Amino acid sequence: MTFTKNASRFALISYLLPLALLFSCKEPYPGYTRADEGIYYKLLMVGEQDPCCHFGDYVTASIAYVTMNDSVFFSGVRKFKVSQPDFPGSVDKCFTLMCKHDSAQFIISALDFFEKTLENVVPDYLSADGKMKISVNLMDIQTPEEYEREKEAFLHWIEDLGEYEKLLLKQYIRDAKIEIPPTEDGIYYIVQQTGSGPVVATGDTVVIHYEGHFLNGKFFDSTRRRNDPLQFVYGQQWQVIGGLEKAIGKMHEGDKALVIIPSEQAFGADGSVEGIVPPFTPVVFEIELMSVK
Repeated sequence: MTFTKNASRFALISYLLPLALLFSCKEPYPGYTRADEGIYYKLLMVGEQDPCCHFGDYVTASIAYVTMNDSVFFSGVRKFKVSQPDFPGSVDKCFTLMCKHDSAQFIISALDFFEKTLENVVPDYLSADGKMKISVNLMDIQTPEEYEREKEAFLHWIEDLGEYEKLLLKQYIRDAKIEIPPTEDGIYYIVQQTGSGPVVATGDTVVIHYEGHFLNGKFFDSTRRRNDPLQFVYGQQWQVIGGLEKAIGKMHEGDKALVIIPSEQAFGADGSVEGIVPPFTPVVFEIELMSVK
């Protein structure tokens, strides 16, 4: 059945391709199809015909922000609600052009995306024509009803884990002989090395190395081990977890710090999207702020 649906979608693409080539000279971005409201898209891989995304659905997607010169400046997996746009050309519209397991690339207004969606400034390294690309692999789609049913069942299962987390965290702080008090958010920030560079400010592009591990010492992520530092624009949504962002906001270029983050400032009651970090799990990060631009 899936083969038949996919075959029909491929047949439609094959039918439209000659037309797209015929009129490509009239479009500013060859290979891309113009959607309504100024969004251009290119379907890279056809997934399933059903389900397809609608406003109000919850999606899990692998997302990359890309310059018009094809330089990736952010990538990650996120789960979020696709909201009804309140302005033309919103990135939310892009997801409604996709079905489950589709992969696509979109060209949208960088100004609208950063100022209206992320409520931030446009980075200097983006194209002078005000455009950017967003690459999306749509991994899963849930209706609001499916999302609420899953959430309710999940909360019943983990309702006692919050208290258990507090017990584990208290024991870890005692055993590690950490005497500094936590911040108002419950984060423990321990300076390991002091740098002499500038302090981080909203809108700066920062480059960090980090190693993340659980309270038992087991690593779950490390940019150092894969020799791939993380670069992102500080203060924007969908970049890093809240506790890590608050810690980086305290740092100067060249600083190293150990940060102990409770789950409500980390991956919360749901855990990480990839399933690596369980629900209600405090985490520890060793951070080095390598560059502030």
